[in-house]
Amino acid sequence: MTASTPGTEAVAAPAAPLGRLATWRYVFNTANLPQGMTRPPDAVSKWLVITRAAVFSMTVTSGLIGGLLAVGAMRLTGEVTVSWALLALAIVGLVVAHAANNMINDYFDLEGGVDTDDYVRALYAPHPILSGWVTKRQLGAAILVANVVDLAILLVLMSQRGPAVAAFALGGLFVSVFYVAPPIRLKHIGLGEPGVFVVWGPLMVVGTFFVATGAIPGWVWIASLPYAILVTTVLFGKHIDKIEADTKKGVRTMPVILGEARARRVAQGLMIAYYPIIVGAVLVGWIGPWLLLSLLGVPKLLATLTIFSAPKPDVPPHSYVGWPLWFVGAAFVHTRRAGGLLVLGLLLNALLPIALPWA
Repeated sequence: MTASTPGTEAVAAPAAPLGRLATWRYVFNTANLPQGMTRPPDAVSKWLVITRAAVFSMTVTSGLIGGLLAVGAMRLTGEVTVSWALLALAIVGLVVAHAANNMINDYFDLEGGVDTDDYVRALYAPHPILSGWVTKRQLGAAILVANVVDLAILLVLMSQRGPAVAAFALGGLFVSVFYVAPPIRLKHIGLGEPGVFVVWGPLMVVGTFFVATGAIPGWVWIASLPYAILVTTVLFGKHIDKIEADTKKGVRTMPVILGEARARRVAQGLMIAYYPIIVGAVLVGWIGPWLLLSLLGVPKLLATLTIFSAPKPDVPPHSYVGWPLWFVGAAFVHTRRAGGLLVLGLLLNALLPIALPWA
């Protein structure tokens, strides 16, 4: 599914070969190997690229939002209690599921004839199979291992919280597999973006809250939506970048259906909408005032809106990493900034609660 691949900001190519730790950091930040790297990638670098670990931050953020909403509810109202061990296990499970999802996308897009040597996926970063890094069988085995790990985590969580946990897990698995797998192929019929919205919002945030507390107050469903909007803009950006290639392949993502100019405006509208939703929720007392820290993301929002206001340039800026992706990089950086501020605000709400006089 995907919100799974970021573009990147312009990143200077390393002036000299990087050490192993620096290489891992570069890969984790850019979803790619350092430019000019001549030696074969080590196992950690290879699997960081294959699983597209650079975007795990979005999944961790969704999990933290669910967890911090639970902590806030415990400290402020006492309506729930939090199991820290189950909360941590749930977030680990989300990250493993995201890794499996990214590999599933590559496996089935190759099987379905979408991923080829000249398709966008193989141009911005090494494709696991097309690059020769792993065979189809090895990638399938990695997918199986990831899902077995998640099944084990699910069984532990179900033993503590009951079968309702499975509803969240199976909902995410359904979208993950059938995002690209036949016969549904959500991405191919304009339903990939709604799928990502549901997974990174209600399924991840509410699911984590439930695992941590064993309860689901109605307000948590609403609280799960703002960050889901931001993650959806990342997928919009990626699919805008791929409009021409997807059109040729018959992949009808939502930006393909809308057309580039309209899709860019929709993405801008979603980014903008996040901020009044947060402010409104604070003013009516649904969430604490520390969430107004989210407004510190407005400068990055304005820069991102500027990028989305014009078509993609014909050539990338100097040292840009991730070309031919363009819009997705800006959307991802904005989402990372806004999501980080959201997590910080929720943490401060839990640790240093402030009550508005009218709330």
